[in-house]
Amino acid sequence: MHSLPPGYRALVIGATGAIGGALLARLQADPRCALAMGLGRHTRPALDLDDEATIAEAARELEAQGPWHCIIHAAGLLHGPHGMPEKRLGQLNYAQMEATFRTNTFGPALVLAHFAPLLPRKERGLLAVLSAKVGSIGDNRLGGWYSYRASKAALNMLIKTASIEVARTHPQAVLVALHPGTVDSALSAPFNGKDIGRPAADAAGDMLQVLDGLPAESTGGFYAYTGHELPW
Repeated sequence: MHSLPPGYRALVIGATGAIGGALLARLQADPRCALAMGLGRHTRPALDLDDEATIAEAARELEAQGPWHCIIHAAGLLHGPHGMPEKRLGQLNYAQMEATFRTNTFGPALVLAHFAPLLPRKERGLLAVLSAKVGSIGDNRLGGWYSYRASKAALNMLIKTASIEVARTHPQAVLVALHPGTVDSALSAPFNGKDIGRPAADAAGDMLQVLDGLPAESTGGFYAYTGHELPW
């Protein structure tokens, strides 16, 4: 990450997932990175997206080690105990919608609230959330996947809105939503088969390269792993 100062510090939230783990490994391997930490339910400090107090407490504990120049939120939910993505309106139900929004929208919103202040005020800082191209309203041509699409579209609005506020106090901060593409992971396995996606390490490298090259004017944007800006 050559755009960040030597000895920069990085956080990956959701580092136990395929993409999160690959992002953390890349950052830890960067000789210019002084410290790269992964956060999740079983780390110290612990961070549970279902428990607001743990998000706030983790941010408080890590503040003393900051500023944190690169913060990436990589956790997400596409399917789970409540079912697979809905293909039809008739499949919509509160349990699945609540679970999807809780992980993909509400949790990241609280991460933004508590972790954005940890970015450096007088240096370049990067804060990214993993979104998805299917969360683009303008690009939606197939329909379906109601809860997942809507939760990612809402996440995009949160990052856009937060970028406007954060720019007032952190003028060199870049807050963006990133689309990782189709990656070999537990999240995508039921839909893509075993070997259709890219390795998580490749996706991580691509996204970090995109982040590294974004100017401050790009804050609040929505980008693919290729570097192309995506429509809202």
